[in-house]
Amino acid sequence: MANQVKSKENEMNFFEHLEVLRWHIIRSLLAVVFFAVLVFLFKDFVFRHIILAPKYDDFFTYKLVCTYVPSLCMKPPAFMLITRELGEEFFVHLKSSFWIGLIVAFPYVFYEFWKFIKPGLYKKEQKAARGIVLVCSILFMMGVLFGYFIISPFAINFLGNYSVGATKTTTLSSYVSYMTMFTIPAGVVFELPIVVYFLAKIGLITAEFMRTYRKHAVVLILILAAIFTPPDVITQFLIGIPLFILYELSIHIAKRVQPKTKP
Repeated sequence: MANQVKSKENEMNFFEHLEVLRWHIIRSLLAVVFFAVLVFLFKDFVFRHIILAPKYDDFFTYKLVCTYVPSLCMKPPAFMLITRELGEEFFVHLKSSFWIGLIVAFPYVFYEFWKFIKPGLYKKEQKAARGIVLVCSILFMMGVLFGYFIISPFAINFLGNYSVGATKTTTLSSYVSYMTMFTIPAGVVFELPIVVYFLAKIGLITAEFMRTYRKHAVVLILILAAIFTPPDVITQFLIGIPLFILYELSIHIAKRVQPKTKP
């Protein structure tokens, strides 16, 4: 009886939940803005050594591949970045700062998200999800780094060298949009093991189900790889292989979780 009274006291109405959510969102946005401002202030360094780095010969991936896998050695294509609108550079700078700020602030943003949903979980579920902020943050960063160091140089090399006879130029806005597409979606995709963990935890998916539909998953992975990358077989395999590894890892995770879901 005392527990029932205590639970009722801890319950919040709809508007109180909205108020709590509002402050979680505000703190998350402040964190993103804080890092975005820092990125904005270091414009020259960020563009030369981070955003535009895959465009130059001294990029880490190019040097690594040419040193250890000479058969795949490649040089970045020579193409000119142009702007077509008066304020394009400024707005691209703002957009780039926001996305990088979001990437850097992701651990804190996810922490705020977790703080919001955690009170609605049972004690057993909270215990099972211990360390989720750290794990999700690591997986997201691994995905972003994979997209930046693996997908982007191979994709830029393919797209930059692909020619039908036209003069090779591209807009700054287009280049930054592609770099965003190569990195942030990869970070989201790398969260697959966490998603499978919770789906298996609540009984919506099982290891047997994932094994049965492994062939279908391979097809879906290849489709995702084709969406996230240009039509280059090597680049598609570079994103497809880790996705398949994550899928196999998720099967083992589901298998370990399943017994705990049985009564």
